[in-house]
Amino acid sequence: MAKHKVEITGINTANLKTLTTDEQIELFKKMQSGDKTAKDELTNGNLKLVLSILKKFTNRTDNMDDLFQVGVIGLIKAIDNFDLKYNVKFSTYAVPMIIGEVRRYLRDNNTIRVSRSLKDIAYKTLKEKERIMMEEGREASVSEISKILNIDEIDIVCALEATKSTVSMYDPIYNDGGETIYLLDQIANPKESSTNWNNKILLENAINKLKTKEKFILLQRFIIGKTQMEISDELGISQAQVSRIEKNALNNVKKLIK
Repeated sequence: MAKHKVEITGINTANLKTLTTDEQIELFKKMQSGDKTAKDELTNGNLKLVLSILKKFTNRTDNMDDLFQVGVIGLIKAIDNFDLKYNVKFSTYAVPMIIGEVRRYLRDNNTIRVSRSLKDIAYKTLKEKERIMMEEGREASVSEISKILNIDEIDIVCALEATKSTVSMYDPIYNDGGETIYLLDQIANPKESSTNWNNKILLENAINKLKTKEKFILLQRFIIGKTQMEISDELGISQAQVSRIEKNALNNVKKLIK
């Protein structure tokens, strides 16, 4: 697959530092202990990750400097929300958040045009996932598909994210047999009253009181938009366990905000 260099004004991309897994773990420990410089080091040490994602958008006419800044915002959000207890590589956690930030920017500013190469990768990936499901009765992981197709994991993730269809604000995101929660319910309204702001604060406080795995699953499901099967692959547990933890987490949130 052809590689394209991303040119960013004022940055020599060839000299950007790349952190090892051990270095990242150490920096996250320092950051969580109050070291204010650790976050900057984590950000600078993962700028190449942002650039590798932007390579998938080089066919666009948007200013690549702007896209880079948007991607860095996604990176910082990932750093702020990442927890070593998730037991996943930071890049695995960060890539969907960075892509999501870039896609939101493109959706809000322009019509999204997906390149033919991304469509081809997505098609091959979905075809291979379907084959494995039919033959072995299980969901294939991204790393497994990467080895079969000899395509970088990040290319596969980008392709799948780029080809996702848009959703309606009235699409249901949760239903426990009673009250249905719609996507619209999760979107902030700038005209909300102070009462709704209080409710938002109560919700945030309730989520912060959840167990680490419960918070992680809610983040992946309702913010990043992953399926229960994708989360089960990352955490090494069954889809049924993910579903049970998700339901318990939502029930706990309801109890805490009453």
